[in-house]
Parts: sequence; structure tokens; C-alpha cells
Amino acid sequence: MPYQTLSLDVENEIATLTLNRPEKRNAISVEMIEEFLAALDDLESGPARVVILTGAGQAFCAGMDLNYLKEFPSQSPEQVLADARRIASLFRRIWSFPKPLIAAVNGPAVAGGTGIATLCDFTLAAPEAILGYTEVRIGFMPAIVSSFLIRQVGEKRARDLLLSGRLFTAAEALALGLVSEVVPVEKLLERARELAASLAALSPIALIYTKRLVIKFGAEQIDRELEAAIEESARIRTTADFREGLAAFLEKRKPMWRGQ
Repeated sequence: MPYQTLSLDVENEIATLTLNRPEKRNAISVEMIEEFLAALDDLESGPARVVILTGAGQAFCAGMDLNYLKEFPSQSPEQVLADARRIASLFRRIWSFPKPLIAAVNGPAVAGGTGIATLCDFTLAAPEAILGYTEVRIGFMPAIVSSFLIRQVGEKRARDLLLSGRLFTAAEALALGLVSEVVPVEKLLERARELAASLAALSPIALIYTKRLVIKFGAEQIDRELEAAIEESARIRTTADFREGLAAFLEKRKPMWRGQ
């Protein structure tokens, strides 16, 4: 199917799915989420054995689109809950996609972009890539990604990243285990294709069975935790600090927190 926010190229047994909104630094919109989920469905049933995920232009994914963020304060409770569930569905789908997924992080991957990049089976990153769970900076919370992150880096490190909202380099992400390899940006896709080719040469059924088993170990708990995260993500959007943080971010000023 044709995509407006993505591009998809399949060559032999390797597919390359590109977040394709370079003028928006590949920011996440409702349309992108819907197309992303549809693309993963197509890829699951298609001939490709391995999928490479990357971003067009200088960024991998800058998080939520500003126009998307602007809609948050005017959403009804039902819309807020549906939106949180939409994001959770995307993250879980990436985490549980049955074929090997390789993220080639060519530039900044911030907030939701960090989640997308690090939920893949392999995450290759250019040295220029900057990551971070920055939601607390605008009075929001990185709720949906938190369950996955704790499993990846442990609770102590997850608390550091989630509570500080700080940005960190690809080198630190490698040390934390969020990134598999740091590769010069000019060789990033070449290395991703090389890794994809090595995986495509293996038994596809063995890869699917192995990944399915790994997912099965954590799926029940992940689903329980995602439900709690969806509720908390919706709840914080009703607070005064969220409204102030979002307004300050959009107006490029320092927020005046009320603690409510």
C-alpha cells in the first residue's frame, strides 16, 4: 500500500522501512502510527525475512509532532485514553514483531523516538545520535516505554533516565545496553544491511520460534504493566503541570510549575 509518512523498500529478503517526514524530523503523528502498524502487518505476511528501520534526513525520530501535541489539552477523556492506547499498541507491536528488526539510528531519537529505536532487536546508532526520555521536561511522563526500559537496563538505570529526562549519547546508550553497536553514519546502512543479510541466511522458522519464545516469557507481565501505564499516561494529561509544561514548550519559555 502507498504510505504518506513512511517509505518501504524490499530487496530480496531484506526490507527497509524509513520514517519519511524529514521536514518534521520524522516526528510521530497519528497518521504515522497508523501507517507504521499497517506496514508491520504487511511485512509480517510478506516475503522479507529481516526488516531495517531508519529515518529520512538528519534525524531518526524527534518524538511527537508539535501539531499532535497541541491537540492534547482539548481532547476528551475518551480521546486521551485512546491516544495512550494507540502509542502502547505501536510500542508493543515493535517489541513483539516476529521477524528480526534492526534499527539504524542515523540521528537524534528523542522521547517516543528513543522508544521506537530501542525496542528493535538490534539497534545500530551513529555517533551523532542523541537519545533521551525527555517527557518529564514538559510535565508529561514516559509511561508506555517504562516497562520495556526497566527490562533492558534495570530499575536503577531506568530511574535515572526516566526521572532526569536527560539526553545521552550513542556511546552511553551502548554502555547501557540500549544500543548494540555504534557505527559511523556514512557506514550505518551498510552495516545494517550486512547484519540483515547474516540474519536472512539463517533458518527463518528458527528465528521466528526463538523470538516468539523470548516474547512469551515477558508478554503477560508486559501487558499488565502497559495497562497501568496507559491509565497513568491518560491521568497525567488532566493535571495543571502537564498543561503548563506543554504550553511552555510550545511557547519556548520556562514553565512555571504548580505541582498539581
